[in-house]
Amino acid sequence: MLKRNVLLVGAGGVAHVAAHKLAQNNDLFGNIYLISRSLNNCKKILDSVNRKNSYKDSSKKIYIEEVNVLNVKKVIEIMKKFNISITVNLASAFCNMSILESCLATGSAYIDTAIHEEPDKVCESPPWYANYEWKQKSNCAKNGVTAILGSGFDPGVVNAYVAYAKKHFFDHIENIDIMDVNAGDHGKFFATNFDPEINFREFEKAWVWINKKWVCKPVHSIKKEYDFPVIGKQTLYLTGHDEIHSLSKNFDAKSIRFWMGFSEHYINCFNVLKKIGLLSEKPIKTAEGVEVVPLKVVKACLPNPKTLAANYTGKTCIGDLIVGTKNQQKKECFIYNICDHKACYEEVESQAISYTAGVPAVAAAILIANGVWDVKKMVNVEELDPDPYLELLNNIGLLTYKKIS
Repeated sequence: MLKRNVLLVGAGGVAHVAAHKLAQNNDLFGNIYLISRSLNNCKKILDSVNRKNSYKDSSKKIYIEEVNVLNVKKVIEIMKKFNISITVNLASAFCNMSILESCLATGSAYIDTAIHEEPDKVCESPPWYANYEWKQKSNCAKNGVTAILGSGFDPGVVNAYVAYAKKHFFDHIENIDIMDVNAGDHGKFFATNFDPEINFREFEKAWVWINKKWVCKPVHSIKKEYDFPVIGKQTLYLTGHDEIHSLSKNFDAKSIRFWMGFSEHYINCFNVLKKIGLLSEKPIKTAEGVEVVPLKVVKACLPNPKTLAANYTGKTCIGDLIVGTKNQQKKECFIYNICDHKACYEEVESQAISYTAGVPAVAAAILIANGVWDVKKMVNVEELDPDPYLELLNNIGLLTYKKIS
């Protein structure tokens, strides 16, 4: 069987990890291409891949090219030129629909790790996928294009955890609490673990699924403490997130909530920035008549998340606390992953947040390449068989653990 050529789009922290993982599994693919608007960032990723000797088949390499992926015509040209049949979109969330359009035009399978966003719109009405991606469902089916939405960790692996729990542990799922905490230290006064612009835009409103309906809560207004395996007690804040929007459609759960861990210092810094207007996505003019977007200025002032990796210590824990019934008896399970910052840096020169997002995207590419997940339609991760996904992740860097009671 002819091996399928892969296009990796983007050259940020998550794409950095994905490039390493594609190289580590390059015997499963044809040629691998990396494109970004910054050729220099692509070169830095290749330098890292070479430093860590990541290529499984050393006779093959990753090819790079500079492309503005918002230029659909140019991306289509690239896809046709290189005979691309699997596209892993790890560019900015603002690019999703352009890249998906390119895949529909060429027949390439499509994978992403986050929901599409428009620069001038923040926390739109739920369900978010219905605003953009799901509008292309019929076109994907008509053209036989596999499109797997949200194959990072959250969304992605946490969605598969729910599907796995339903398949193996529950007759009915009542409540889903997705919990993401980083018990690590990057040594900076203040920084975000991935793109600051996307990070802060998530925290404008907290859309959550409660009593089978959408409820909007003020961001960071509700908190709780949870005693996690390995990393211990952590403070979590209720917030909105991508996976709630598809899980609420695909599972008959009463409540689906997303909780993220923040230190008191982070919350204080965030509140100051927000209250003085520096997290606004709306353009303003300075006294000198220069138009700026406050959020983009803050992004420019903060450390690039990729630069945090070398000094990061500690671990992350991301998992699903699921409550439901089996044989009419109440049952609870916590399905989770623990990831170590230093171990990630030693393997691929990355921190754990990027690692947990990049590895699942490559797992999805492998499952499309071998036909297991090549479903010829648009799906969210929880609509696919979770078993081969989680088994593959166990083998390529992300172990799944379970606590059941």
